[in-house]
Formats: sequence, C-alpha cells, structure tokens
Amino acid sequence: MKVSILGGGGFLGRKLAARLAADGTLGGKQVTALTLFDMAEPPAPPGAPFPVTTLAGDVVDLPEAAIPPGTEVVFHLAAVVSAAAEADYDLGRRVNLRGTDAVIDACRRLVAAGGPAPRVVFTSSVASFSATQADTLPDDARQVPGNSYGAQKAAAELILADASRRGFLDAVSIRLPTVIVRPGRPNKAASSFFSAIVREPLLGLDTDLPVADDFAVWVCSPRRAVDWLLHAAGMDTSTMGLDRSINPPGISTTVAHLLQALEEVQPGAGAKVHRVEDAAIAAIVGTWPPAFEPLRARTLGFAPHEPLVEVVRAFVEDDLAATRAERGLD
Repeated sequence: MKVSILGGGGFLGRKLAARLAADGTLGGKQVTALTLFDMAEPPAPPGAPFPVTTLAGDVVDLPEAAIPPGTEVVFHLAAVVSAAAEADYDLGRRVNLRGTDAVIDACRRLVAAGGPAPRVVFTSSVASFSATQADTLPDDARQVPGNSYGAQKAAAELILADASRRGFLDAVSIRLPTVIVRPGRPNKAASSFFSAIVREPLLGLDTDLPVADDFAVWVCSPRRAVDWLLHAAGMDTSTMGLDRSINPPGISTTVAHLLQALEEVQPGAGAKVHRVEDAAIAAIVGTWPPAFEPLRARTLGFAPHEPLVEVVRAFVEDDLAATRAERGLD
C-alpha cells in the first residue's frame, strides 16, 4: 500500500508518519511506500521498513510526485490555521479551498489512468460549527461557521463528499477537536493557547490565558487524533452514504479543569499562567462548540477518549524532552 501525507511536516503529520513507520501496516495491509509533502521538505521518520519520499512544494500547485500512481491512501492535513486564515483571507481561501481542489484533481487523474479511487482522510475542524458555551451539538447539527477558517473547512468537506459520490476518491473528513498538547512553539492558530497553558509551564515558561477559567472547549490528544486518522484510513465506508464527515469522540473540558490536570502532573506549574484578556482570540474561539454527542463516530468504531490528566501525562512522555531541546531550553 502506497500512502501520502500532505502536510507531512506539521506536528500531526510527523506523528502519523512515525506511527506508520513503527507499525509498518495500515488497515491490515503492509505499507510499501510513504510520501511526505509540505511547504518545506519534511523529515523522514527513522526506522521505516519501507521507502520514504520527502518533497517540498505548494499544495495548490501539487506535483504529481506528492500523490504518485498507485497511492491508496492520502492524508490531507495541509492547511492555513484558524487565526492566520482570519487575518489573511486570500491565503486561507487559497490553501484551504484551492489546495483541496488540487488534491481532488490529483485523485481524478489516478482514477482516469485506471487506478483505484484513493481513500482521502481530511482534517476538518470543530471551527466549522457555531455554538454558545451552553450548547452540546448532535451529529446532525448544521455547520454555520463564525470564522473564515471554519467556512473553508466546511466547504472543503462538501467538495470532497461530492468527489466521493462521483467516484474520484473515497473521502472521510474528521472534524478534529482542538488538539492538545501540541509540541514545539506557539503557532498562529486561535486555539494555540489551549496547548500553551500546559506546555509552557511544563517548560518552566510563563504564558498568557486570553479567556476566562470557566471557558469550555472540545479537545483531543495527539495520540487519539492519530488513532482516529488511521482508523479513518482503513475503515469500511460503505455504510457512510453521502455524508462523509465525522465528529470524533473528543472530550469537553474547561480551562479550569485543564489547569487542574496540569497541577496534578506538576504541582505549582499553574502559577506560570497569567490571565491576559485577548478580545480577538476570544471572539474566534467563542463561536466554537464546547461539546458534541458523537454517536455516529462510536458506531463506526472510532476510539473513545482518555481522561484529561492522561492527555497532560502523554505530552510529558511523548514530547516534553524534544520540545525542550528544540527550543534550546536544555
């Protein structure tokens, strides 16, 4: 099985590549080749038991080598993130919409040449919904985005579902919760602070909290996100019908509970978190749903989430040392 990861240099792309290298299989099939594509050439995972091709380029002008002939699974993770898409409308629309068009066109070419329709696993987002802090959304809730990023993700879901209907590809769109705890440095995502209020204190650094302690958010861990992406790549999609989008079973938490989990793992770390209001960030994340009822995901075999304190412990086990080294804090 040939696999491509678009956005292979991002933190989820790297974790996904590492997991494929460690397992050697996907959906019960041997992985025979892996292609990693991003704006800058991604690193190859060490110890992969199959050939790994790494290349750089523009997802809108997608080179043929990014999804080579014979590719069976494409993970489409490439995106301009939330606050960046809101700040630069043209860039967000170009990458998040035109980039998805390019992925569809690449898959169409493979099918036209006689190959099978590739499974395309797309990372959508809870930002494609709007809600109040009191809402819990069911699976059939309408997507009414309150930000450009969410609108672009919702639109991409629709064109991928239509491409599936046409037989150009076989899509599964995963509406990821806010993924915490992200390794590395803060990024331009509006949700970046949810990771920062755990990561930075564990690094011994101060950080700002732009929302109130009782602010609620729907989250998942990197471990669980990778599990869901792999499950989506290998699952039977025959029962999904026209609806190719999934609300995965994340976990709802408040900032206060997240800080409590931080304190349980490292007592005193919460003192590094400082309450500094940011109206622009609060306005973006304040439209995102704080909870879902993901019944469909459970019937389709998506794994339930681990307790919140385990999310913090997983960051310590998986990423703290590497993040400290990357940021020159050793």
